[in-house]
Amino acid sequence: MNLFQLRYFVTLAKMQHYTKAAHELCITQPSLSHAISQLEAELGVALFEKSGRNTTLTSFGEEFLICANRTLATLDSGVSSLQRSARGDGLIRLGMLRSLGVSFIPQLAARYLASHPEHDVRFTFHTGSTGDLVNGLSARDYDLIFCSMPPETESLDTVPITHEDLVLIVPGHHPLAAKQSVALTETLIYPQIYFSHGSGMRAVVDHLFSQINAVPQIAYETEEAEVIAGLTAQGFGIAVVPYMDLLLKLDVKILQISAPVWERNLYMIHDRQAFMPPAVRNFCEFVLKECEYPMIPD
Repeated sequence: MNLFQLRYFVTLAKMQHYTKAAHELCITQPSLSHAISQLEAELGVALFEKSGRNTTLTSFGEEFLICANRTLATLDSGVSSLQRSARGDGLIRLGMLRSLGVSFIPQLAARYLASHPEHDVRFTFHTGSTGDLVNGLSARDYDLIFCSMPPETESLDTVPITHEDLVLIVPGHHPLAAKQSVALTETLIYPQIYFSHGSGMRAVVDHLFSQINAVPQIAYETEEAEVIAGLTAQGFGIAVVPYMDLLLKLDVKILQISAPVWERNLYMIHDRQAFMPPAVRNFCEFVLKECEYPMIPD
């Protein structure tokens, strides 16, 4: 039994006439008769019987028609789904740093949907630290992640898409709060809230302090910049963090770092060992165009 025999059977059951069914199927009548005979021989029962000039289903044929219609409907649905995916429809699973989830990624996703109304595209959005996002990408939980530079891995394609300025934040009543900017050397006498080793920011801030050949006084460590900002607002220490709008809502003073000058690059990352569906590839190319970077390689 094959797909052609099923379609021939269903068409003949609908047309109830060999000549008309053969014309509908664009095959010869002998070819249709031979296919139906083979199908009946394989099943061991007669599926059709003559009724005047027409051909009608036997009771076995009526029973088999239910099964054949269900099978073809399932197959046609699967084919249609794959064809829609090939055209660019489908699900895009994004992982991102929480700071990018406030406006940057939502705005990109919204602009993409607005510019591709012909595609049925859905997004899922997940946040986490760079380490967690990279692990999720490797586990195929995400199609793309947006975060700071991960440890070098051969399978990852990493493209810079934006950057964040690093700033110093201090509690509103802190001695440094009277300043507008500071050199990093001025912070060394104060306890600091620091990114833990699970955060992609740890290496960034470590490198910043290495530029002045110094090690900060680490009072507390945590992974999330938002948590660090909250702790700073409550007087647990000072901190170097990426600038984010959340800082404007907290009781902290935001200071520019005058020396050394540094900014945090952020990247779009995908695993080249994972198949990239057309919808994901289209979104990748859109992001790179929006961010004025070259298209990703095939």
